[in-house]
Amino acid sequence: QVQLVESGGGLVQAGDSLTLSCIVSERTFSNYASWFRQAPGKEREFVAAIKWSGGHIIYADSVKGRFTISRDNTKNTLYLQMNNLKPEDTAVYYCAADPISGRALYLTTTYNNWGQGTQVTVSS
Repeated sequence: QVQLVESGGGLVQAGDSLTLSCIVSERTFSNYASWFRQAPGKEREFVAAIKWSGGHIIYADSVKGRFTISRDNTKNTLYLQMNNLKPEDTAVYYCAADPISGRALYLTTTYNNWGQGTQVTVSS
């Protein structure tokens, strides 16, 4: 079973930047990895996805232009660079990997492998 470990969360001020990392124990080269987040009292929501082999990236509208997803295949590591953070970005951020083929990448039910999450808190 794929194991994922996130890191990089913290407490920052509005307008600051933060980079999250997710180490994946193994990956299917042709497959995708994604970031989701869950704010208190809300459903877990899609943030961004990237294909390990490159060439396809998608973002949620709420983070487009501020967040950048990337990966380092040599390190089996997924990143999320977050710029111009806003208080509404406050959430626990999760990485997810090895989506079920044929399902939409933005659905939580598409993934069986999740990290433990890392807290991001943005103060105003």
